Amino acid sequence: MRIISNKALQEFADLHPQATAPLQEWRGKIRTVSVKSYAELKSLFNSVDKVGDYFVFNIAGNHYRLIAAIHFNTQTLYIRLIMTHKEYANGNLKSCF
Repeated sequence: MRIISNKALQEFADLHPQATAPLQEWRGKIRTVSVKSYAELKSLFNSVDKVGDYFVFNIAGNHYRLIAAIHFNTQTLYIRLIMTHKEYANGNLKSCF
């Protein structure tokens, strides 16, 4: 799957250096998959949830949340937002949903 854009991962990691390795691990794994549906994605990433039109990945044991739009037909994943679990729990999603 193609990721748009890695820049979002880098910018978040600059603010949260401890997130660098988990985010790059997620990136490495997602780049190697080709899935046709949410069910297939869920079988590979057990912690992913579908919220409306977006997919929420738990990163690093639920320390971070990555919110993405996925176009299965083109195998493209658009990173909409990355946040800490605390930010997500506080409902700071207005810029995404």
